[in-house]
Amino acid sequence: MMNVKKMCVVILAILLTSAINIRAQIPRSEHPRPQFERNEWANLNGEWTYTFDFSESGLERGLFNSEGFDAKIVVPFCPESKLSGVGYKDFINNIWYHRKIEIPEGWDGKNIKLNFGAVYYTAEVYIDGKFVLRHFGGSTSFSADITSFVEAGKKHNLVVYAHSDLRSANQGAGKQNLQCKSYGCNYTRTTGIWQTVWLEAIDQKGLQSAQVITDIDQSKIIIHPRFYSESGNNLNITILEKGRKIGKTTVKANNSSIAIIPVKKAKLWSPENPFLYDVVYEVTDEKGQVLDKVQSYLGMRKVHIEGNKIYLNNKPFYHRLVLDQGFYPEGIWTAPSDEDLIEDIKLSMAAGFNGARLHQKVFEERFYYHADRLGYITWGEAASWGMDCNSEITARNFLSEWEDIVVRDRNHPSLLVWTPMNEAWWPDQVQYPRFVTDLYEMAKNLDPTRPVNTVSGGVHIVTDIYTVHDYEQDGKRLKNILYNEKGEFKQTPNHINHGKNMNIGFNGLAHSLQFDFPKYTGGQPYLIDEFGGIKWTVDQQKNKGGSWGYGNAPKTLDELYTRLESQVDAILSLKDQVWGYCYTQLTDVEQEQNGIYFYDRTTKFDMNKIKAIFSKTPETK
Repeated sequence: MMNVKKMCVVILAILLTSAINIRAQIPRSEHPRPQFERNEWANLNGEWTYTFDFSESGLERGLFNSEGFDAKIVVPFCPESKLSGVGYKDFINNIWYHRKIEIPEGWDGKNIKLNFGAVYYTAEVYIDGKFVLRHFGGSTSFSADITSFVEAGKKHNLVVYAHSDLRSANQGAGKQNLQCKSYGCNYTRTTGIWQTVWLEAIDQKGLQSAQVITDIDQSKIIIHPRFYSESGNNLNITILEKGRKIGKTTVKANNSSIAIIPVKKAKLWSPENPFLYDVVYEVTDEKGQVLDKVQSYLGMRKVHIEGNKIYLNNKPFYHRLVLDQGFYPEGIWTAPSDEDLIEDIKLSMAAGFNGARLHQKVFEERFYYHADRLGYITWGEAASWGMDCNSEITARNFLSEWEDIVVRDRNHPSLLVWTPMNEAWWPDQVQYPRFVTDLYEMAKNLDPTRPVNTVSGGVHIVTDIYTVHDYEQDGKRLKNILYNEKGEFKQTPNHINHGKNMNIGFNGLAHSLQFDFPKYTGGQPYLIDEFGGIKWTVDQQKNKGGSWGYGNAPKTLDELYTRLESQVDAILSLKDQVWGYCYTQLTDVEQEQNGIYFYDRTTKFDMNKIKAIFSKTPETK
């Protein structure tokens, strides 16, 4: 007869195996917020039901009361994607989702948060037919407190309604198609839920957020916590170095509290040594009982600008970036697995890049987590293409979304530069300057620790970094365009529109001549953060216009390597004028076939030759 000890071991093994099997059945089952992780959470990814609502009559038909729709979809993959099980590629203006949720009995007495990584574009949340929350913004995370709508141990109907009006020009589209089919550098759309959905149990007086600033010059960590409810409780913060406690402090659990923790012999985060400290936050009552516990991490590093250079940890840091659009053949905006996020970073580093401009998409937090771990520099960007940047409605929509982006990601050490917009080329003289200035000031107020590249390759109004785009294919000509013999820098195309024939004035008066767009005159970093884009298909000679890229395609691989090296060498030779670059792009994306890798991430070129080119620095060139 089996003794009690052996029986316990067998039962534990069965439970563990069952948990692993359940986890394996859930797509994207890993915790979506590695920098703010609690033990009590439940992943809601997997099979939901859905229905399209092309007539936009769902509210009238009471779809928010649904107990299940006829069709099935796999969350968190968008309905346009193969992995969703739907694969509908045409415009989807309205979609309704449903699934049953059950709150564990052990969560009774706690606040229940329903979290969404991202839903494109406007989301409405209902529990058992009751309206819970509305959220605007297709790229940002949000939460709904559903405590008053649910009971522990009972099942409830969760309904999510997503609406998108991509062609309105009032919302950021990024690289999503504004036409029916993909064309040029615009690709398959993403609608509805496209990042992880999860439940979380939190004490009513728990920790809501923590802004972390690392001061390497004084070897201190500064943390500003925020709580769901202020109280007489304490917040204990512990800093660990590979499991060893190296710092601890206690502050009152109030939003006015600031925790300052000295760190002796601090290990700095850098691409060469991406060291991360573990952080444990614990809210305790007057008896010392832990009410809320959050696991986190941080990297001690500093980024700043002096003159025309960007510095990392007080040393000049030259950016050798690649444009990463974050598209996947089967998942569109959503990586099929956590391993795919890691693989993209490793592929970029294997090609010789030290980081990426995360282009026209807000990447999920786990991408930043892996970049933090692997020592991979990132520039954080928003999905701004498709917007009318002269519209006050657009500004209203985008500013609130931009605020959420900065607040969500500002603690990641790998993120060095903010880039809210890309290639805004048709500005007016009134609303556009106001909009761009607001974006800049918002970023600096929310996060004063990073430089802002306000409009990459577009019309700069106020910016810390001046960036230009140029796809000239000949290296010598590219060099002369960027900085010619007369000592003149290439300017962003701020001459395209000077407000002529536009009613942009106050009380009907034209103000088109009252504002002069600024030009680059030196004194700040100047980068070419888009260049290259050399087209190369599977069979270059047989291609008959089915692909898209920049310039005339080279006839041979040797010609491609020579052209590429001439472009990189030209930029590196301007080290006193141009402080870094971003090559277009990491992978092919659908019909745009100018990546370093194919769309499925398989090898496209001789990677030894590619790495030798992109590993060059101004010193080694």
